Amino acid sequence: MLHITLRQLKVFESVARHLSFSRAAESLHLTQPAVSMQIKQLEDTVELPLFEQMGKKIYLTDAGRELYHYSRAISQQLSDMELALDELKGLERGRLNISVVSTANYFAPHLLAKFCQRYPDITVSLNVSNRETVLKQLSDNVIDLAIMGQPPEDLDIAAESFMENPLVVIAAPDHPLCRMRKIPVKRLEQETFLVREPGSGTRGAMERFFASHHISLSKGMETDTSEAVKQAVQAGMGLGITSLHTVELELETKRLKILDVEDFPIMRYWHIVHRKHKRLSSVAQAFKEFLLKEARGLMSHNRATEAEA
Repeated sequence: MLHITLRQLKVFESVARHLSFSRAAESLHLTQPAVSMQIKQLEDTVELPLFEQMGKKIYLTDAGRELYHYSRAISQQLSDMELALDELKGLERGRLNISVVSTANYFAPHLLAKFCQRYPDITVSLNVSNRETVLKQLSDNVIDLAIMGQPPEDLDIAAESFMENPLVVIAAPDHPLCRMRKIPVKRLEQETFLVREPGSGTRGAMERFFASHHISLSKGMETDTSEAVKQAVQAGMGLGITSLHTVELELETKRLKILDVEDFPIMRYWHIVHRKHKRLSSVAQAFKEFLLKEARGLMSHNRATEAEA
């Protein structure tokens, strides 16, 4: 009988899923040498190589692919067991695994805090990633729920909108367009835009909007975070388009301004998403219902309270 530990299988499954020792180490909160050691011990146990390296990339061997198939099945069974035990605990001591796209991180912790006040003994695991990573986590069934702006069309998921997500044009306070009203969309062709990375929901919405208006944009710096876009806009490097939720602090402190552009804001919505046939735990189901019923009101109340302060 092979003496393989669950820890070794968990590490192997992560490396196989990412095809990267460094990304697996990051996702597991381990050092890369610790991950390498677990894989080495596992290979010694099965007496077969599980990965092969070609250049800078690693690939699964035949043995690795076989083990990956079974490790995912074992992982799913363990997840089902954990879910069954959580059901017995009810909402008192359950666990919630949730991922949010980076833009949603500006409001998701506030909503999670409210939910945790109601159920103080639950455990929450919050992962903040770009859209591509969150979609992969959904596809691999390693999370309960996800919050994103644009649900995928090519994945078997259930998605429900719970709050508006207006996209606005932002500029540094001394930008000449800040003095204008009813700016024609066509006028933006003369400006440089700081943009999110390809695959970002914000980038996709921006490109679809300008394509529908037959406008070609001049793209400046490209970055994978909304924070970098804001900093670059504040530095005068160009304009940006971002969710209103990401710039509330900068608007309050007058470090950024929203331009009055025709046909803006671009109205989108935040969605709570999960695999369509996934059996949600009591905690995950409760948080989903909490968002659908209360998120909009809570965020509106927060903004009103901050405005009065």
